[in-house]
Amino acid sequence: MNTRVLTGITTTGTPHLGNYAGALRPAIEASASPGVDAFYFLADYHALIKADDPVRVSRSRLEIAATWLAAGLDPERVTFYRQSDIPEIPELSWILTCVTPKGLMNRAHAYKASVDLNTEKGVEPDDGVTMGLFSYPVLMAADILMFNANKVPVGRDQIQHLEMARDIAQRFNHTYKGDYFVLPEVVIAEEVATLPGLDGRKMSKSYNNTIPLFEGGAAALRAAVMRIVTDSRQPGEAKDPDDSHLFTLFRAFATHEESAEFRAALLAGMGWGEAKQALCDRLERELADKRDRYDELMARPDDIEDILQAGAAKARKLATPLMERVREAVGLRTLRAGAAGKGAGKKAAAKRARFVSFRDEDGRFRFRLVSAEGEALLLSAAYADPKEAGGVMKRLQGEDVQFVSGPGPAGDGAGYAVLLDGETVARNAVALAAGTVDAAIESARAALASLKAD
Repeated sequence: MNTRVLTGITTTGTPHLGNYAGALRPAIEASASPGVDAFYFLADYHALIKADDPVRVSRSRLEIAATWLAAGLDPERVTFYRQSDIPEIPELSWILTCVTPKGLMNRAHAYKASVDLNTEKGVEPDDGVTMGLFSYPVLMAADILMFNANKVPVGRDQIQHLEMARDIAQRFNHTYKGDYFVLPEVVIAEEVATLPGLDGRKMSKSYNNTIPLFEGGAAALRAAVMRIVTDSRQPGEAKDPDDSHLFTLFRAFATHEESAEFRAALLAGMGWGEAKQALCDRLERELADKRDRYDELMARPDDIEDILQAGAAKARKLATPLMERVREAVGLRTLRAGAAGKGAGKKAAAKRARFVSFRDEDGRFRFRLVSAEGEALLLSAAYADPKEAGGVMKRLQGEDVQFVSGPGPAGDGAGYAVLLDGETVARNAVALAAGTVDAAIESARAALASLKAD
């Protein structure tokens, strides 16, 4: 079964070197790994928490999309979308808000930092705190749980939010007695989880210490590197690589052998000017071709829009059936079946998901799960006794089942199996195309959930 990996960047500014090394590059590398189903998104709803300049937000969405693509993202291989193009995300965020304790949000680092700062100033603790800032972790949880991501690459400052997402998922699953959400795992690249900026602090726009990634070209990159703060040791004096954020930056982009050579040169007395030039040269080898691609994409925004819309359509094939399950779970169900007279009720009932029993060519008893639209979703195993087949149908309506991806019927195409207590009781009814298994599983889950509700 594929591992689903999800990550995104808030669209409040121009991506810098720290964004690339800490988030974009490891995520894109992960997308090329076998067995990985990668999701990447522009977190433009999150941007509204920090930015109230619509021009800046709009420009940042373009720049970040171009950066992902220039850095090597393959939109044919992954799911690449804007958060605001998926209406199910804010809907899920509200539903999750309704099961999230306020006390959990009180412990969020960003909120606590704002309260502490206000306390130092002698003003009201919540002065300037918006509900967007306060409930930010719930929206982040919705981003992750919407697609049941298994792993989420983040910086160390986001670990708490992943823990909150897990807590919220557990609360929802427990409250509504079902396996609705996967508990996500955090992924951190230990050596480059957080890059230092020009002054040695974490590279951040808020500290005004960033190194540009693509904007401004090679000249802007070199000018920034030459401003990196170093100590006063002269050429010929040994430098301590482990106490140098310039070395930390170099190591984030170099091979093990290159890092070892650079370390030895610093210990041997390489001057800081020469060391900075070595860092510039290494960064250029990494970024020059990508920068050219970025400039091409920025000149063709319509092409980027087409890619994002295609990604949103792909993402919603998973989001829509999941939200159907969530709505069913919390009671936001259709009233159609019982809202009209008998004739209308019969018509509505005919459109529900249902089991269809039959005997196969060998005389064995089977059944299919058919969607409300008439699509065959599941084909059961064969049973000698019709009561046994009926018992399995009853269990599928009343128990939590496990879905496991695998080969399609008779080994053709892709597919999935349905397990009860570890035993396969059904499979997908028709062979599936690669990349559609997860959506098909969500459709089958939604159909079973509707039968449970009935």
